[in-house]
Amino acid sequence: MRVLVIGSGAREHALLLALARDPGVDKLMCAPGNAGIARIAETHAVDVASGDAVVALAKAVLADLVVIGPEVPLVLGVADAVRAAGLACFGPSAAAARIEGSKAFAKDVMAAAGVRTAHSEVVDNPAELDAALDRFGPTWVVKDDGLAAGKGVVVTPDRGTARDHAAECLENGHPVLLESFLDGPEVSLFCLVDGETVVPLLPAQDHKRVGEGDTGPNTGGMGAYTPVPWLPGETVSQIVEEVVKPVAAELVKRGCPFTGLLYAGLAIGSGGPAVVEFNCRFGDPETQAVLALLESPLGEVLNATATGALSSIPPLQWRDGSAVTVVLAAENYPSTPRTGDAITGADGDGILHAGTALVDERVVSAGGRVLSVVGVGADLSGAREDAYEKISGIKLPGSHFRRDIGLAAVEGRIALP
Repeated sequence: MRVLVIGSGAREHALLLALARDPGVDKLMCAPGNAGIARIAETHAVDVASGDAVVALAKAVLADLVVIGPEVPLVLGVADAVRAAGLACFGPSAAAARIEGSKAFAKDVMAAAGVRTAHSEVVDNPAELDAALDRFGPTWVVKDDGLAAGKGVVVTPDRGTARDHAAECLENGHPVLLESFLDGPEVSLFCLVDGETVVPLLPAQDHKRVGEGDTGPNTGGMGAYTPVPWLPGETVSQIVEEVVKPVAAELVKRGCPFTGLLYAGLAIGSGGPAVVEFNCRFGDPETQAVLALLESPLGEVLNATATGALSSIPPLQWRDGSAVTVVLAAENYPSTPRTGDAITGADGDGILHAGTALVDERVVSAGGRVLSVVGVGADLSGAREDAYEKISGIKLPGSHFRRDIGLAAVEGRIALP
């Protein structure tokens, strides 16, 4: 099978590394890719937001399967264009991708499916903002009702901070979603979905804040670990049965069945799991950790999902132990990152590229989240040691990373209410 992966981040690097382990995959291609991906796959320039451009490339390289990594091309309907051209595609239609592209749509789907989530209110008029803010708090959750690369959410006890974020979204022409605050630790559960067939992957926990101890602004994700030692196995089954399957069935009922990876972000509170958000694709940085433990052939699994045969695959197989992803970020991230600096020590096993480029035979930084470093071990403590040993050998001027990824779980400081 010849597989074309669309995207340029560490998520796509992780997908390609896992695909390379599948004996049924004999050709790997990526567009546009990055400096690290270019070592393991044939890379091509493409406008990922253009269905016509992606279709033309897929045909030119004789791809048997197209895997779309980022959310933007999915929301814009690139998967529809690929399927309309008669090619197998892993990724939802534009109609189904609204589960991420519009938080208001996701709320409507959850309400119809009877899925527990935060009370919410959409504000699209600045004149109504203050009265709406008064109906929430003392912890405010303000979300940009659109795609914001993981950085459109502000959770704060400060009303002024909440108001500033909401006002900025409205000024940019985006409605905002105000939500009640959900208690309990958060978990990410990725599920392969083919209509009403749902196959969960390992649960993971993401670390969104830039600073240690979960301080500072939200980012696209500074690290993750899997599996989640504080989450009972029966809770994963509960999430599948009470959250993901009802939402998948509701999308089928609405005529926009989901095909691809449905990502549920949940708070596990005193009342049970409640949805914080849905994403329409593999999450970053959780994917890097989750796929490091996958033993089943990924190409076979993704192709079965894309072709309506997910129900026929055998149960997924996972290696024992744990995996941890630590993100190395550029100076000044998550604000405007410094780029163009040379990186050394970034070519070992478990070092996945995200914001990198090759300039004059040198690997340089080209984005905010530059590398994802993945450690594996017999347990979470061992996986952390492996990841931090690897990251200690990488040099990038001004770079920073969190030193506490997975630490609270190792120390038993996370508990269900």
